[in-house]
Amino acid sequence: MRAAAEVSPPAVAPRGRVRWVICALLFFATTINYIDRQIIGILKPTLQSELGWTEVDYGMIVSWFQAAYAIGLLASGVIIDRVGSKIGYAAAITVWSLAALGHALVRSPGGFALARFALGLGESANFPAAIKSVAEWFPKRERALAAGILNAGANVGAIATPIVVPVIALSYGWQAAFIITGLLGFAWLAAWLAFYRAPAQHPRVSSAELAYIISDQHADERNAAAPRPSWAALFRHRGTWAFVVAKFMTDPVWYLFLFWLPDFFAKRHGLDLKTFGPPLIAVYLLADVGSIGGGWLSSWLIKRGYSVNAGRKLALLASAILVLPIFFATTVSSLWAAVAIIGVAAAAHQGWSSNLYTMVSDTFSSRSVASVMGIGGAAGAVGGMIMARYVGEVLERAGSYLPVFVWAGSAYLLALLLVHLLVPRLEVRE
Repeated sequence: MRAAAEVSPPAVAPRGRVRWVICALLFFATTINYIDRQIIGILKPTLQSELGWTEVDYGMIVSWFQAAYAIGLLASGVIIDRVGSKIGYAAAITVWSLAALGHALVRSPGGFALARFALGLGESANFPAAIKSVAEWFPKRERALAAGILNAGANVGAIATPIVVPVIALSYGWQAAFIITGLLGFAWLAAWLAFYRAPAQHPRVSSAELAYIISDQHADERNAAAPRPSWAALFRHRGTWAFVVAKFMTDPVWYLFLFWLPDFFAKRHGLDLKTFGPPLIAVYLLADVGSIGGGWLSSWLIKRGYSVNAGRKLALLASAILVLPIFFATTVSSLWAAVAIIGVAAAAHQGWSSNLYTMVSDTFSSRSVASVMGIGGAAGAVGGMIMARYVGEVLERAGSYLPVFVWAGSAYLLALLLVHLLVPRLEVRE
């Protein structure tokens, strides 16, 4: 069955550029998504100082975002499939932009928790809607590139936030930071509603570009015509559990970086809104390198004659080992030594994630990949919710990030051991 899906269709020359305008819109939506998500981490020291939050309060606030994100991941794909990309994406960014604005109207931990919950529900639909839009607008041969471009918006957002948000907050107050970033979503919404149509109905799409977009559609139709496995069937596969366990154990580390790194740098090295930027930018730039490098490593190993099973797991092992020293970041006195240690760990996490995602397509047929990804993503969000409560309690009682970073460093090796026990050998499941 897989071989049939991989038969190359007759070549059609690429024509037109409308699809790349759509890709640019998806890129900017993802950038806004990450800015709205990460802003609370940048403002944590300021909000704690002005509003009197405890560490437990902050952990609770973050955990509500994670809970909503987990719920949304399980539901958003089904909803978007029913209502379509245009309406589904518009509804999602409306919800999360209103939630972003809502942060400026509240002051209590409970009010922020409600705003974060609404933000998580809206933001959870970003990637399902974006990937569906890519499937509608791009032939299979260009989808990986389009998906890579839109996903780069997450990294751009993570880098832009520590540059833009402190300037706004220092000039106009923390409420203005939430308001301005929230309004960005509505600016994007206007462009989306004005420009987005299905390719066949879009007035700017030429017949040549439309022919190129649908040139290999028949392969997708063959895959779609086959029955899709139920969730019950997927949970009978050990590969599903391997992915769920790995996401549950390691996604929280990335959320730790997003929501607590500014606070760590403030407490350990005395940074503030004026000085957060360069260290955080360095960490996320290294994460970009790791995302590409991790995928390259497993591909290189496979080209050198290693099996897919060995290539993927060796790349995962290398990533897990590189995360181990992260606890040293709590003991070094040099800021940039800490940045280097955390940056390598962030790069290793992204390399780990690149191979973990690829393992899903190695282990499951195309009919099952999206469902397994949704289940695993929800598991990662649940892990992040638990982590948020745990970190808040640890910081409140111990006043140190050391226990948190020790946990973060050990999570990957333990997760890899469990993955290997669950799936000793990667085999495609039809």
